[in-house]
Formats: sequence, structure tokens, C-alpha cells
Amino acid sequence: MSITTRRQFIGHASAALGAAALLGRVARAEPPVDPPIDTLRILIGFAAGGSGDLLARSVAESLRGTHARTTLVDNKIGAGGQLALLSLKNAPADGSTLLLTPSSMLTLFPHTYKQLPYDPLRDVAPVSLACTFDLAFAVGPLVDASVQTLADFLTWSREHPDAANFGSPATGSSTHFVGEMLARAGNVPLRHVPYRGSRPAIVDLMGGQIAAVCAPLGDMLPLLQARPIRLLAVCGIRRSRFAPQVPTFVEQGFKDIVADGWYAFYLPGGANAQVVQRANAALRAALDDAQVVAELARMGFDPAGSSAAELAALQRRDSARWAAIVKALGFSAV
Repeated sequence: MSITTRRQFIGHASAALGAAALLGRVARAEPPVDPPIDTLRILIGFAAGGSGDLLARSVAESLRGTHARTTLVDNKIGAGGQLALLSLKNAPADGSTLLLTPSSMLTLFPHTYKQLPYDPLRDVAPVSLACTFDLAFAVGPLVDASVQTLADFLTWSREHPDAANFGSPATGSSTHFVGEMLARAGNVPLRHVPYRGSRPAIVDLMGGQIAAVCAPLGDMLPLLQARPIRLLAVCGIRRSRFAPQVPTFVEQGFKDIVADGWYAFYLPGGANAQVVQRANAALRAALDDAQVVAELARMGFDPAGSSAAELAALQRRDSARWAAIVKALGFSAV
């Protein structure tokens, strides 16, 4: 009850005591609470057991029973994650299907593929950012132990041109372009070795099959204690809290090499504002869940819920930035 209403009530109390008593018993109307969705499906374009899959399952568990009676993670594997986007495009826009995707699918792939089975703006409705994560550049036992910095690696690469290479989780990925930017900045040819995911690239790095790898930091963190690999740099604007001893590219003189990754949740493009808002509220609550936060930290992720508008702006900004990088590197769309 507002201050004005209270004053009016007190002023008329002596003349209308019975009416006032009746008014005092009138309960305030509570806003209606939406019933839980029957079944919520979270699409992910990668295999079970990977970091994106584990993130999806952690959030799904938090949403179960509150936002949805049943939650399931649907791994749509194939075409570098594009099948998950295609599945979202064809799903009903009623809030029963969400997509969890890395940023590259919507900000980088439009500039590295000649044709995609989805429109990165029209076929998706931004809901909330899920998390951010750092990318890192590491060398393995093939590279001399004296190599401790990016400058050292570039010098070593000039001296060992036949072995000067780097692996990444995929051709046309952000990690691929970080390696290409390093090669250009150092004026050193570095042969790119593409893999299908971070794990096989890191396995070959540890086995001395390739010299270096650029991949998500979280995929390499479990290996640092045994020291089979050496982290030379992280790609963010600042050092990672998960590896604070590792300097950034910028700190080492490569001021234009700044890149990070993020995962976000999307609904089908036809979702209305009410459906988006409901999903956003549920997801932001899940991302504040202590168990979810702990699981993300274990994978080297920082939870980062956002509004739908903030996610849309981030997507547009990163897409424009990657478009310029791809063009500057002369990469030909595949």
C-alpha cells in the first residue's frame, strides 16, 4: 500500500470503520506463477563428456523440478556443431527447446563457411550468456625446454621450420585464427594442423607429434601438474584466474591478439518476448546455483548470465570483429 493510500485510509477511518476493516482483510493479488514446462530439451552440438556437454548437464540438473519437470541434454553431433543449430531452427518456439552453443557457431562460422544451414540472426533468439572462458597457447615436449615465452617459440620455429606447426580443435575456429595471427605478427610460417576437438590435439601435443596447440584453457588445466605441456600465453585481455602465472599475448608484446570464448543459450528464432524472459530468469538463477558455479570452475569457466539484449549486442560485436580478422588473414571460406 502506498504512502498516499495509507493517509487516505487513516483520514477516513472514523467515518468508515467497518469498510476499513473489510479492506484490511482483502489479500493482495499475487502474480500468476507459470507451471513448469513438461520436458525441456537442451541441444548441444558436441559429444557427451566434453566441456560443453558437462555445462549443459549441470544447468539441466539445476532447472529440473523448477523450470521444467523433466530436462534432457540432446547431443546433436556432426558438421562441427551445425546440426544442433539446424535442430533448433526446426524446433517449436514455445520454450521447450534451448540451444547451448559456443560463440564461434554464430560469430565466426558465418565468415568461414560459404553456406550454413541456419541464419545466425534470424533463426535464433538470444536468451542469456552462460559463461566465458580463456583460450591458451601451449607447447609440448617436441619444443626445447628452454622455450618459455612466445618470442622463444617464434625463434625456435625459425630454427626448426620443418617442425614449426600448431594444432587447433578445428579449421576456421577462433583457436586456429589465434595461431595464424601469431604467425603473421612474428613473420614466421606456422603450419596449421586441424583436429576434431581439443582432446586429440592435446594428446598429439603431449606425444610430441606437433609442436604447439591453441585450445580452451580448461582443456589443458588438468595436465599442468604433470608438466607434459607448457603454457606460454592466454589470449584474454587479462590473466586467467585459473592460471594466474601465465602472461597474456598482450603482455608479451602482441597487442592485437586478444580472443576469448563464451557459451550462450538460445531459443528458436520465433520465440516471443514472454518465452524469452521466462527462460532468461530460469537460466540466470541456475547460473547462480552454487553447484553449477563449482562445476564451471572445474572446467575453467566463469559463469556470466546476461540479459537477452546484452547477449545480442555481444554476438553482433564479436561477429564484426571476427569478420575483420578473417578478411585481414585472407582466409578463404570453405
